[in-house]
Amino acid sequence: MTAHFKWFGPRESVEEVEEGKLLAPKFDEHGLLPAVTTDASSGELLMLGYMNAEALEKTIETGEAHYWSRSRECLWHKGGTSGLTQKIVELRIDDDQDAVWLRVDVIGDASCHVGYRSCFYRAVKTGDAPADAPIEMEFKEYEKVFDPVEVYGDSPNPTKL
Repeated sequence: MTAHFKWFGPRESVEEVEEGKLLAPKFDEHGLLPAVTTDASSGELLMLGYMNAEALEKTIETGEAHYWSRSRECLWHKGGTSGLTQKIVELRIDDDQDAVWLRVDVIGDASCHVGYRSCFYRAVKTGDAPADAPIEMEFKEYEKVFDPVEVYGDSPNPTKL
């Protein structure tokens, strides 16, 4: 076992994975787990990120959210640059241990690099076939919590086309 798996148990049986007490995460073919992050107080969905083994261990060790940035291809301590850290209130793992749910307190009151509180700041209407294409989304958050240019300066934008 590598050092990055020091706290993870073996995946020896379905019963142990689903009903046992050992943390035995199943990373995908890219070495990642999806991580859903919500506000611990309100339940508001803040973001969806990914963790590799190192990010999961750093999150457990420090009590602050760490992710694997797929766009930057590196470990990412949420708030390391911006100060908008996510303090873990509770970390849960799903039944087959291939996804995590983080309930966090957000220091700085925002989680989105665009400046909004949540990364899910737009909605898509459902239930009727759209008359026009492409579909237009509706903003659900109208005020940015911070100015990304002020916070990040000339750091490269992680969004890739």
